[in-house]
Amino acid sequence: MASAALDANAGGSGAQPRRNADLGAWLAVAAGTMGALMATLDISIVNSALPTIQGELGATGTEGAWVATAYLVAEIVIIPLSAWLERMLGLRRFLLIAVTLFTIFSVICGLSTSLSMMVFGRVGQGFTGGALIPTAQTIIAQRLPRHQQSIGTAAFGIVAILGPLLGPLVGGWLTESVSWHYAFFLNVPISAVLLTLLFVGLPAEKSRLHLIREADWFGIAGLALGLGGLTVFLEEGAREEWFASELIRYMALVTVVGFGFLFWGQATARRPVIKLSLLLDRQFGAVATMGIALGVVLYGTSYAIPQFLAAIADYNALQSGKVVLLSGIPSILMMPFVPFLIRKVDIRLAVGFGMLIMGLSAYLETSLTIQSTGGDFTESQLMRGLGTILGMLFLSQACVQSVPPEDAGDASGLFNAMRNLGGSFALAGISILQQNRVWLHSRRIEESLHANDPAVQDYVSSMGRMLGSPEAGLRAIGQTIQGQALTMTYNDIFFAMSVVTVLVFPLVFLLKPLPKDASAGAMH
Repeated sequence: MASAALDANAGGSGAQPRRNADLGAWLAVAAGTMGALMATLDISIVNSALPTIQGELGATGTEGAWVATAYLVAEIVIIPLSAWLERMLGLRRFLLIAVTLFTIFSVICGLSTSLSMMVFGRVGQGFTGGALIPTAQTIIAQRLPRHQQSIGTAAFGIVAILGPLLGPLVGGWLTESVSWHYAFFLNVPISAVLLTLLFVGLPAEKSRLHLIREADWFGIAGLALGLGGLTVFLEEGAREEWFASELIRYMALVTVVGFGFLFWGQATARRPVIKLSLLLDRQFGAVATMGIALGVVLYGTSYAIPQFLAAIADYNALQSGKVVLLSGIPSILMMPFVPFLIRKVDIRLAVGFGMLIMGLSAYLETSLTIQSTGGDFTESQLMRGLGTILGMLFLSQACVQSVPPEDAGDASGLFNAMRNLGGSFALAGISILQQNRVWLHSRRIEESLHANDPAVQDYVSSMGRMLGSPEAGLRAIGQTIQGQALTMTYNDIFFAMSVVTVLVFPLVFLLKPLPKDASAGAMH
């Protein structure tokens, strides 16, 4: 019993009591966890409210995808920069600036009267909110003694998983009960509490502005231009008829120049903004690639399901949010078993099983009909929750275990960026499929209906009598065709997600077992 309470002091002659974290340290951890919750919540808080937001801002379904995509892309850029900004400004000053700006951009989103204003606010939210996620892990590592870090890690793990799942529910409830604007205004009181905790819990540090000279400016510019240009290229390409559009040609050039800057920074900077050379490691490259697939399914489904339910089943934002939250149930139930799973279960078995479950969950959603409702997603959502925690849990561990200790921070940032990149690809892909497949399926259905077919004539006549005019009957059959085409398009979307997991599954065999003494690392 005494040995459980005492640690051997390596520099002294006897055992001394363990140092426990003081109140200030726990307040700092609470601040970091709250900041991470706010940031991860806002990734998906617009998903269930998006149909309402699109209607009020006058945006189409494909244009509305920008509201979600803008946040993810901005996060990808800021996550690798967080460690450098933290060293330059000091942890407390950096977080105070990030939280203050996040609040301002949240208010801009809440006051938005146009799509461009909303996207601007979401980009700002992503840049500043993304900084709150890796710094939460830094606070746990710096402010808690080693024997208490598992508590902070467990809290962060729950937040990292529940944030994106709670987002649609919270956003949906606020949209239905008050207004969608308050999905963003909600951040104002949370930020006030967060700023207070940061002032009390974190010590002030001297800034080191001379580090500005050491920054990989080519890499920073390349990351922003390359990812931003690529996202616009993918999102707008189908609608603008690809290279027939001057905008798309310009975005292609921006993308090429941006990635050129990024690779130039890799070759010349003393400390590149993001260490892409880690991808050459067989295991880490496999982990990062599966991280992209994880992001495709995780963020793609949490976006697509509310859109389907709103368009086909006429669900409101709150009802859609409840369906998305179902996948969080297995995650919460499994969290107490995380340390045991990491120590006892082979990573190849766990990740392989997790990826297969996620792929199967997406495949189950390929048989949707125009009569489908939220209940048709129950089984697939529960399966997805199980697959997500297995995949994210073990891949997060493998990303730091597969590189030297001095590269662990870069590996974690790169893995998180790759997962968000997968989410960005998913939203862009959904936009492209909606643009093309709805038209294709509509034409095919129309080709199968002949004006002289008695069944078609009877349907139009009966609908016309019911609705009061022959024109109304024609409009009704047109709406039915559009509904069927949209349903078939969503089946295509979920099938594409299942294919992604199948394609990356062989990479499981490149993974190496985790060390037996591996501890549960933080997940995001």
